Amino acid sequence: MYNLEKKRNIVSAVCIPLFFTMFAAGILLYLEMSAQAAAPGDLIIPASEISPAARFYPVEIDGVKLEVIAVKAPDGSIRTAFNTCQICFDSGRGYYKQSGNALVCQNCGSRFAISQIEVVRGGCNPVPILPENKKLEGGNIVITR
Repeated sequence: MYNLEKKRNIVSAVCIPLFFTMFAAGILLYLEMSAQAAAPGDLIIPASEISPAARFYPVEIDGVKLEVIAVKAPDGSIRTAFNTCQICFDSGRGYYKQSGNALVCQNCGSRFAISQIEVVRGGCNPVPILPENKKLEGGNIVITR
């Protein structure tokens, strides 16, 4: 009986620390893989920040400073676009501000329904950031550079 009890204590002394070490290593590996998912220069937006009130996130691409609009559409989906009007961008005022459920171009006054972000392209509309250029990952929206 003494040998059996001694063996149990040895097994416990080895297995319990081994289990916790493997568990900690698994957590660290998961965190490392999550951190590697976003490349340098990618824009990371916490999905929890997105609501029906448009938020504007600054980003710099090849030395050009821009903003990304992120907003929750009436259907609950998260929509993203560059904050620039495709026609009025040269004016220096071709950007949008929110008014109710619409974005309004500050140059020409065109109104653009939030529900149409990523749906309608061209004309006096925000430049869409399409699904192939972003992903939902770990509670964040990652927009690739």
